[in-house]
Amino acid sequence: MFEDLLANRLAKLRGEKGVSAREMSLQIGQNSSYINRIENRKSVPSMHGFLYICEYLGVTPAQFFSEDIERPQLINELIKEMQELSPEQLEIIRGIITDVKKLNK
Repeated sequence: MFEDLLANRLAKLRGEKGVSAREMSLQIGQNSSYINRIENRKSVPSMHGFLYICEYLGVTPAQFFSEDIERPQLINELIKEMQELSPEQLEIIRGIITDVKKLNK
């Protein structure tokens, strides 16, 4: 069951990042089939390997396993960008988010 969750979430997050399994494998310093083997449930990464995967994907380990969080990479990127904004700019962003949420109701 753990292998299924790991494989499915990895495939989803990797897809959202827009990279192939081979490309990701090579970019994290592994052999070209590393990610493919994990996604096909033939291998499980070490803890060290898992942390590299999370770092590459731009997610925390908690976000990796939280299927309730859609697009965690994008959320983290937005948070990083917002940390550079002034309090006034943040209030404007909050207002925009509030307005967009109202449109979706």
